[in-house]
Amino acid sequence: MKIALLTSGGDSPGMNPAIRAIVRTAAFNKIKIYGVRSGYKGLIKGDLVELNVNSVGDIIQRGGTMLGTARSPEFETDEGIEKALNVLNVYNIDGLIVLGGDGTFMGAEKLSKAGIKTVCIPCTIDNDLAYTDYTIGFWTAIETVTEAIGKLRDTSSSHGRANVIEVMGRNSGQLALYSALAGGGESIIVPEEDVDIDAICKKALRGRMRGKKHNLIIVAEGAGKAFDIADQIIDKTGIDTKVTVLGHVQRGGSPCAVDRILGSLMGRHAVELLMAGNTSIAIGVKENKIIDLNISQALEEKRDFNYSIYDTINILSI
Repeated sequence: MKIALLTSGGDSPGMNPAIRAIVRTAAFNKIKIYGVRSGYKGLIKGDLVELNVNSVGDIIQRGGTMLGTARSPEFETDEGIEKALNVLNVYNIDGLIVLGGDGTFMGAEKLSKAGIKTVCIPCTIDNDLAYTDYTIGFWTAIETVTEAIGKLRDTSSSHGRANVIEVMGRNSGQLALYSALAGGGESIIVPEEDVDIDAICKKALRGRMRGKKHNLIIVAEGAGKAFDIADQIIDKTGIDTKVTVLGHVQRGGSPCAVDRILGSLMGRHAVELLMAGNTSIAIGVKENKIIDLNISQALEEKRDFNYSIYDTINILSI
């Protein structure tokens, strides 16, 4: 049996632990394993390399992905899919494991329909795949954002400023939601809820009245422009307000223990699913148990916004 794996789309901490688990589980079961460099782009070009136990030594603690990643508009075309299928057939690949987000999953589903057995592992800091409680990389990103919030609190307090902190997440407020609670943010702006600038300004002014020197507003990138929000706060309150866009620093860093554990468990499960002849499967975690379901079903699920966390932030930042 021969299997291949690739990482596609945005990288996330925990991809390397998953790669390590896939390669070593394959080696344990006497399966030949190939790594595809640069995601679907590399698959189309035939950029495959055979991996072994030594190939993945000393990577469990490293961020990013040892295989590299890239976005591939060509893969979204029929011609691109055909090129990828030709490469997989030339190498006699029996199954493909892909690590990434929803776009990566869609690509795997296309290959499955064309006859290639595929299994998907959710890797994205956005945590925007609703079928799984958490995606690999999410908790490391929370740690990164929480640390940044703490540092910004220090300097904001020193200068008596407010700070609008923009985090990633596309159209999902998951990263902003959890990091605002963990970091003690005063206000949160997410795509799932309408923005109430007046309420945010009133909270900032109330804090000033009782001697509070800082005010931290956490904004998900899909909920509005951080600089516009800061301008409105300045206009309405007169409080000196700065903007910090954390950007791609949120994707980097050594994966935390949770992401290493998830990557290791999901990586092993992915290989075993292919060994059993499964295809078009998405792996996830629910209530601390590794689960799997059809890719199309996984992509259809919608995540309910956690209003308990949202309300807790507002209560604790009174």
